[in-house]
Amino acid sequence: MKLSRTRILVECAVLLAFATALSLFKIVDLPYGGSVTVASMLPVVIIAYRHGLGYGLVSGAIYGVIQQLLGLKTLSYVTTWQSILAVILLDYVAAFMVIGLAGIFRKPVKNQAAAMTFGALFVCVLRYACHVISGATVWAGLSIPTAGALVYSFAYNATYMVPETIVLAVAAYYIGSSLDFRTEQPVRIVRQSAGLKSALLAIGAGLLLTAAAIFDVAAVFRELQNGETGDWYIEGLALVNWPLVAVISAVGVLGAIVLFILSAKAKKENA
Repeated sequence: MKLSRTRILVECAVLLAFATALSLFKIVDLPYGGSVTVASMLPVVIIAYRHGLGYGLVSGAIYGVIQQLLGLKTLSYVTTWQSILAVILLDYVAAFMVIGLAGIFRKPVKNQAAAMTFGALFVCVLRYACHVISGATVWAGLSIPTAGALVYSFAYNATYMVPETIVLAVAAYYIGSSLDFRTEQPVRIVRQSAGLKSALLAIGAGLLLTAAAIFDVAAVFRELQNGETGDWYIEGLALVNWPLVAVISAVGVLGAIVLFILSAKAKKENA
């Protein structure tokens, strides 16, 4: 597949506009920054998978700048030019630029849906790392307690990055199994009927992941907000029942993996 540079740039611009629009629809918006969106990173994942590393990284960086412009009020909480620069680089430019690496599994993994899903998971981990570093350094003493800043940063950023990762991975798998992005013009992937059993198992896996994510977010937010005053305080993270959250998350992920495997097996048997 060889496309003209003009066409590629137009595709990237359209997909970036779509990503920006999706970022405005927030399922959860955390008080100290971070949110769970409707798979807003997916268009950048598509750019990275379809057009490669160069276009992916540049598009990710541009997307990060756009997100920074939409969240300019964030900079009002930091005081020095060094901290302002660190927030811009870590929480926005670098955090979203890494999405451009989502296409690295295209060659080693032949199945498009799997390659896009692995890419989505990989870049979410990298983005999470950027936010954790920022929280433990720039935001320590501001929105995150100085004592145990790294632990608080790991926990707080996980409250939105885990569900955001799940939503993105499910969306990447779905669109990766529905449209072929390896052709000059993306076309619908024609598949034989997988049967009702396979479809129900796949839906069940998605619902299980969603339910686990909702439980985790609710469990964390219950401790972050004062029920009487409505005030938010990050110190409430210490009160969260983390073992229960870990168990529910593990059950959700493992259960979904089993259901996806059974779904794939049922699909193969029905082919």
